[in-house]
Formats: sequence, structure tokens, C-alpha cells
Amino acid sequence: MGLAAGLATGFRPAFARSGGIKLGFAPWADAEFITRLAAKLIEDRLDTKVELIQTDVAPLYQGVTRGDVDAMLMSWLPKTHEDYYKRVEGKVERLGTLYGDAKLGWVVPKYVPESELASIEDLAKPAVQEKLGGRIQGIEPGAGLTRLSQDTLKAYGLNGYKLQESSEAAMISIVNRQMRGKNWIVATAWSPHWMFGKYELRYLADPKGALGAAEEVVGLGRPGLKKDRPEVAAFLSKLNMPLDELEAAMLVAQEESTDAAVSKYIDEHGQRVNGWFAA
Repeated sequence: MGLAAGLATGFRPAFARSGGIKLGFAPWADAEFITRLAAKLIEDRLDTKVELIQTDVAPLYQGVTRGDVDAMLMSWLPKTHEDYYKRVEGKVERLGTLYGDAKLGWVVPKYVPESELASIEDLAKPAVQEKLGGRIQGIEPGAGLTRLSQDTLKAYGLNGYKLQESSEAAMISIVNRQMRGKNWIVATAWSPHWMFGKYELRYLADPKGALGAAEEVVGLGRPGLKKDRPEVAAFLSKLNMPLDELEAAMLVAQEESTDAAVSKYIDEHGQRVNGWFAA
């Protein structure tokens, strides 16, 4: 039974009662790496079976409040997931900060002249709008970045533009195709992400702050996790890494595999990993 079905029926799988841990994540590169890293370490260091559940953001938050998943490691605060977090605040257990200095924004290829397009404000120029075809390439409809991007269009009066919603994979594919042809493109993006290691991109200035400032990504646990599974909660509360390490690992995951990236990270950062389990 999938998470969405479990939410609809209130059914809690036997797995959750048998000592295993369920970790949920949305299909985003940073969330998948950090979740699979946590799963590997929980299984190896804490001798606990982990089940991974991939779903959309909204049912994931609901799943944590209901205990259909034990934890999620991808809550962007204070602004990106503000709407979701307000609905669950007081109904979930806040764990540690996984990484800080996370950022949302709109990006363009570095070959786009800054003299013509340096800021979101510059998108209002007729010549710029024509080159972009009036399109901002986005991601999933339910993402916080999508909601904030819609707000950004209004804040800057960009009535001639449409936010093209798609998946993260589709967004990257379109960026890749446009950059091969040296075409202009604006895409919604965030850091950390492996695409900054693969493509030469830059953020557009956001003088109105419509897309928010620096964010932190935190873990959330189901009610009672710290009491029921103190060893798991303690580890997840200490799990933290610098942004540059995360982006490097994400690029390995993209070019090889997530399992390879997890193994490489553990091998190369043994002291940091051991610290996550220190008493």
C-alpha cells in the first residue's frame, strides 16, 4: 500500500510496528541523497531496517503527522514550506538542521549578458521577454518554489510571462537542451543542487526578496519518535553537513548512482559520520 492510500484509510503497516523505520522523501535530488544516506547509516550502525517511501510534498507532511512515515528530511524553512509547516506545527517533532544556507531563485546560463539580464526586474524589458518567449521554466505544481515563483511574477508585474510547471527532471532536461543551443532560458532553481556543478549558471538578483532569503533544511519526525526510537531520533538530530559536501555528493549521484554517492561520502567523511553517532 502506498503512502497516499495509507493516509486515506488510516492503516498503519505492520512494518512500522515491527521495529523498522519508514523515511519519506519527495523526488528532489538533495532530499533523495540525504534520505538514502540516513537509511544506509540507520541500517548499518543502528541495525534497523529502513523502508523508503517517495511521494509528493503535501502527503509527506500529512504522513509524518499521522505516523505513516517516521521522519522526513526535507522541510525547507522558514519560507519555502511555510504553508505546509503551519499545518503540522505542534503535531510533529522537529529534529536537527540538515544543512543551512539553502537558497531558492531563478537562474540563467552565464553566457546570458548581465548587462541585459542581471535581475528579475530586467525580465520586464520587451527585448528580454521576446528572447525568453515569455516563459519561466518551473518544477512541480505542489512545490514551495512553484508557489513563491507565482508570487514573484505578481510582485514584479511580469504579466507577459507564464510559469511552465513540470517535474525537476523535465526542468533540467529543458535547461540542458536550451544551453546546448546557447539559447536564453530562465528556470526556477535551488541550492543545493548538482546542476551548479555541471552547468554554468547564475542566479538573477531578487531586489524585492520575493523568493526569500537563506533557508535551513530540517528533519521532522512523527509524534513520539524521540520517545519510541531515541537512537534513531538522536542520529537524525545530529545529521548535518556543509552545503559544498552535499552538492559534491549530489553530482556523484547524478553521474554514477545514489548508492555510489552514499558509499563515497561515508568513506571520505568518516570523522563527520562518526560524530553523528557520538553520545
